[in-house]
Amino acid sequence: MLYSFLRPALFRLDAERAHVLALNALKLAPAGRRAPAGGPLAVEVAGLSFPNPIGMAAGFDKDGEIPDALLGLGFGFAEVGSITPLPQAGNPKPRLFRLEQDRAVINRMGFNNRGAAEAVERLRLRGSKPGVLGINVGANKDSADRIADYAMMTRLMAPFASYLAVNISSPNTPGLRALQDEGALTALLDAVLEARGHPGPPVFLKVAPDLQPADIDAIARIAIDKQLGALIVSNTTISRPPLQSRQAGEAGGLSGAPLRDLAQQRIVDFRKATGGALPLIGVGGIATADDAWARIRAGASLVQVYSAMVYEGPGIARRIARGLEGLMQRDGFSSIAEAVGSG
Repeated sequence: MLYSFLRPALFRLDAERAHVLALNALKLAPAGRRAPAGGPLAVEVAGLSFPNPIGMAAGFDKDGEIPDALLGLGFGFAEVGSITPLPQAGNPKPRLFRLEQDRAVINRMGFNNRGAAEAVERLRLRGSKPGVLGINVGANKDSADRIADYAMMTRLMAPFASYLAVNISSPNTPGLRALQDEGALTALLDAVLEARGHPGPPVFLKVAPDLQPADIDAIARIAIDKQLGALIVSNTTISRPPLQSRQAGEAGGLSGAPLRDLAQQRIVDFRKATGGALPLIGVGGIATADDAWARIRAGASLVQVYSAMVYEGPGIARRIARGLEGLMQRDGFSSIAEAVGSG
């Protein structure tokens, strides 16, 4: 209710400025009540125990400043980043746009973050607080060796991460998506897994929705062969379905409601390509319990939200969790794991 009151004022601000205000508000907010462990929504993925399947996607907390505040909003896990080895300013502003009529967002942020050294110090001070924390790692835009960047970030972040997310699917760093090609992806994952050491946190791979069937099959095959912990399906899209907002022509990755059907289809595609042998995390256009339930029934063990929080506010995780419990009961499932891929 409070967010409904505040949202018109926030939406009068530039989208990036409003985002910074939201981050600062969460830094100052009292600790919230975390999702209870062992409840009806609990699920295990890649050896990790999630109190519920609803996560905050990377991009909201780029520098790992508020993971515990996000967990206090009722999220079952929080993914921070993308973090790169060196600080980088990202692309010129404006670079973040709310498409209100479409309940969507376009961003061309460009991996803006304050770099690995500052993030390591902050995460070290965080210590061993409970909760599932994913760290999303990327490469610097002007790096001469992006695979080396990912390996470095893996070594630096592994001690602090419940899981590492390798982000090769942002459309806002030129050439980055080429790392999804079969040969480049194999070399990248070999370097990352070697840098992680053994034992180490599971490695998740975040892929784009704009993939051809042959790409999906190749990525699935490599991910299974390399024994990755999960695939995150998917990042923002460079495609443009019909949109109504005046900012529809802005360059960058599109997220929010218009991405829902494409991201849903990609979960179906990757479920088929992996034969259910690899956990999937559904991202893109999830705003309600029904959206999350559809993604789970299609094959996702976990889901993530981000753009929907812009429109629905910080109570979104608890609302989706309450709705999922009701949908599980309605459809006769006693656990999330039972429902995965049942649709």
